[in-house]
Amino acid sequence: MSTAITVFVPMDTAAVAVGANDVALALQAEADTRGQRIKLVRNGSRGLLWLEPLVEIDTPQGRMAYGPVDPDDIPGLFDAGWLQGHDHPLAHGLTEDIPYLKNQERLTFARVGITDPLSLDDYRAMGGYDGLQKALGMAPEAIVAEVTDSGLRGRGGAAFPTGIKWKTVLETAAPQKYIVCNADEGDSGTFSDRMLMEGDPYALIEGMTIAGLAVQATHGYIYVRSEYPIAIAVLEAAIQRARQAGWLGTDIQGSGRGFDLEVRCGAGAYICGEETSLLESLEGKRGLVRAKPPLPAIAGLFGQPTVVNNVISLATVPVILARGAGYYRDFGMGRSRGTLPFQLAGNIRHGGLVEKAFGITLRELLHEYGAGSASGRPLRAVQVGGPLGAYLPESLWDAPLDYESYAAVSAMVGHGGIVAFDDAVDMAEMAEYAMEFCAIESCGKCTPCRIGSTRGVEVIHRIRNNEQRSEQLMLLRDLCDTMLAGSLCALGGMTPYPVLSALDHFPEDFGLPASAASTTQPA
Repeated sequence: MSTAITVFVPMDTAAVAVGANDVALALQAEADTRGQRIKLVRNGSRGLLWLEPLVEIDTPQGRMAYGPVDPDDIPGLFDAGWLQGHDHPLAHGLTEDIPYLKNQERLTFARVGITDPLSLDDYRAMGGYDGLQKALGMAPEAIVAEVTDSGLRGRGGAAFPTGIKWKTVLETAAPQKYIVCNADEGDSGTFSDRMLMEGDPYALIEGMTIAGLAVQATHGYIYVRSEYPIAIAVLEAAIQRARQAGWLGTDIQGSGRGFDLEVRCGAGAYICGEETSLLESLEGKRGLVRAKPPLPAIAGLFGQPTVVNNVISLATVPVILARGAGYYRDFGMGRSRGTLPFQLAGNIRHGGLVEKAFGITLRELLHEYGAGSASGRPLRAVQVGGPLGAYLPESLWDAPLDYESYAAVSAMVGHGGIVAFDDAVDMAEMAEYAMEFCAIESCGKCTPCRIGSTRGVEVIHRIRNNEQRSEQLMLLRDLCDTMLAGSLCALGGMTPYPVLSALDHFPEDFGLPASAASTTQPA
């Protein structure tokens, strides 16, 4: 009897949205009709989203890529001999040799798109749980030191040193401590958390377990927004399998050390991406921002010391423990160490995920990976770091993408989301949208955010309509200054970034000559 040929069809949300489930059904049906044995594996996405659904065939030469595949393409692909890796108009050769993928540095995403997300055997075959095995033989202080020495900083946007946060929790005495994963990925143009949870859930589970050992926490929660049903289902299945295999529970692999976790679903409020609002929601309350101090590391979930990190931060910890702090620290530049999964979205020809070491430029990402605009028109502005990030003109696209370099130009790297706009964009309209977004998503607890954003929409609307433009411009800058300095959290405090960057870099869209715009931006 012939050996079954392994065929990979992604179950990632982005692939499913463009028909991956229909492709999988059609593929299996066609193979059955032709009497050809296949083993269908639903993997995560490789991150080449313009090629989804991307189907891979496991051949003696390696995995061959075909995409984007439509159910109607299936008979022709079989006729062409794709199960043997033969050529076809949809063929892209060996997946690993596609330049978009080949030129990346995949550390956190090393397994995503390669393995069966729920197979512990696949996970372990590619280095999974090596980090936890090492951590089980280390003292908590040594684990924290390893993470600190790696230079890992929070990948959720704030970029706070992970090791310092963990050290604070470790040194705070309490009867119970918690690890909370902030998986409330709500920024426009971001999808790396979702891709990781759907494509390599054990990396997050392992990272949270290592964090638990490091700070002596025995329980964790993954707070996922309800808009991610596939991620939720994959995480819950993976947690159950990890528990059954002894990687979670009261006695991890017979070590006498315990950690367990569970998934909690949020309703999708943007403000719950802010850590204290998230904790309020986890406790069953309305998602309102807490005043600081106390910090969550001292008094977090249920008043106990709590590590709150995002998905990418925690999923990066296993490779640091497995390969050592020095290995990870060798990637990147300055105080920005390691890699970041950048997400290309908006008006971009080749949208997708690109994991690169800090130091790559926006121009490289937009043109060498993104292949320019999808519309064919010149790119004009790029928002980096989500809806609270600055809009950057072409003159700033050659600055290295690292935390300090972007802070120096009043921008932020954030979660690595990159949204591109061509020259048809109205930047005054985008500034008004930023204020409107803040007004809609504000939790309402502080006046600068709640009232300031509403007044901001009105002021920008008057500027666009040339109603007392000079006076309204002064008012807008004063308002942004108040929001920046007086808001309780980053929602109100960072809304001035997109607003003032649009005004300063694209004054003509506000009806101003280029020389009329101040270069003053948020510090």
